[in-house]
Amino acid sequence: QVQLVESGGGLVQAGGSLRLSCAASGSVFSINAMAWYRQAPGKQRVLVARINTGGGSTNYADSMKGRCTISRDNAKNTVYLQMNSLKPEDTAVYYCNADVQRSPSHRNDYWGQGTQVTVSS
Repeated sequence: QVQLVESGGGLVQAGGSLRLSCAASGSVFSINAMAWYRQAPGKQRVLVARINTGGGSTNYADSMKGRCTISRDNAKNTVYLQMNSLKPEDTAVYYCNADVQRSPSHRNDYWGQGTQVTVSS
């Protein structure tokens, strides 16, 4: 079994910053990619940022591009999301996602429990 544990969420004022982290543990053979998604009340869960753990390529949601940076520590199976210039519309539950290669022939998608980010006006 694979577990993803997020941390770093909280309450910040508009214009503030937060750094989220997510660590994967368990039956991990390797991780192909890790990502952050978010879901605001009444909204669909959407991608915020994703990073390939092999080549390090990244992609970002248009709404966050320029205001956040995703990074990873492959040795620790950990991904980070640095968010700056936060806006009230960034308020959401942020979820960590990992594309895990559990064995050479088994690949699965895992989700963390989510961490709340609230940005006050």
